[in-house]
Amino acid sequence: MGSNQSIGIVEPKTAVLGDLRLDNGSVLSPTVVAYETYGTLSPNKDNAILICHALSGDAHAAGFHSESEKRPGWWDEYIGPGKAFDTNQYFVISSNVIGGCKGSSGPMSINPISGKPYGSSFPFVSIKDMVAAQKLLVESFGIERLLCVAGGSMGGMQALQWSISYPDALENCIILASSAEHSAMQIAFNEVGRQAILSDPNWNNGLYEDSATPRKGLALARMMGHITYLSDHKMREKFGRKPPLGNLLNSDFAVGSYLIYQGESFVDRFDANSYIYVTKALDHFSLGKGQELTKALSPAQCRFLVVSYSSDWLYPPSQSREIVKSLEASDKRVFYVELTTNEGHDSFLLPNQRQEDVIRGFLNMPVNE
Repeated sequence: MGSNQSIGIVEPKTAVLGDLRLDNGSVLSPTVVAYETYGTLSPNKDNAILICHALSGDAHAAGFHSESEKRPGWWDEYIGPGKAFDTNQYFVISSNVIGGCKGSSGPMSINPISGKPYGSSFPFVSIKDMVAAQKLLVESFGIERLLCVAGGSMGGMQALQWSISYPDALENCIILASSAEHSAMQIAFNEVGRQAILSDPNWNNGLYEDSATPRKGLALARMMGHITYLSDHKMREKFGRKPPLGNLLNSDFAVGSYLIYQGESFVDRFDANSYIYVTKALDHFSLGKGQELTKALSPAQCRFLVVSYSSDWLYPPSQSREIVKSLEASDKRVFYVELTTNEGHDSFLLPNQRQEDVIRGFLNMPVNE
């Protein structure tokens, strides 16, 4: 990889922005967005890159919040001095989606009318709404045009939406391991996760208290999701049919113990309502297929880099190729790379020299090429 240097300590910030009319007609007032920035904004404000996160991600994409924090932000491999998103060169913004639970407006926000968290009374939020909130944040810096919007999985959907919602506001768009709409199978996995939460005895129609959250349901939802992020190869290599260590967690196999651990650790950092809201936003995102998709993407003016991963069965390369085909049909400048990996859908998050080179090469390429 390009550099082992970390950004170091970063400060989480919160922006209180103006009213936002959501897709469903509700108005979010005020719109609160949690974000972090890395690097320095140029005097001309022309070196800004927006990073969009996936389902369980947040604004903390790089660096550390404190000296004692053990793990850096979720994309630290790619954001920092000398890395693909080089903070010596670019001003990188990463924000938490609205509907999330890491500081942006969402079900955990306090409803000014009741004085309690919104819970399930929070309005439905679409991918388009998430992007509209990001646009407000970008404008608050005085940035009229982003050098690039980039993201993987749900982040890729946001990047794609940026290119058609605000075609004048970005020069480049990087879409990794993503799709223009969910297949029935992708919706099915999310539905099972949601049903696990809804069937938890603590669900209480989404109006649960802090002291009694639907932990079991959320842990099951995460276990279900986590299976889809790995590949068969990765699971076989990591666990095979081995028994668990110590068998403390009532599973006959190591892979079962691992999933239970993943579920248990997830509930401490995520909210069940947000899981439902964000997975619904994913499932409802649809730019169509074939000619419909070509038409939907026609407003875009930026250059595109689309990356897929050979072992990703959740967002298979065929879905990335569909985006590429429609971009080509509507005469857009698009570069496509399928990376050979063994790690499944999570490949885009993991260290990969080829991915680093592809992103860097794309960003450094003169715009008219």
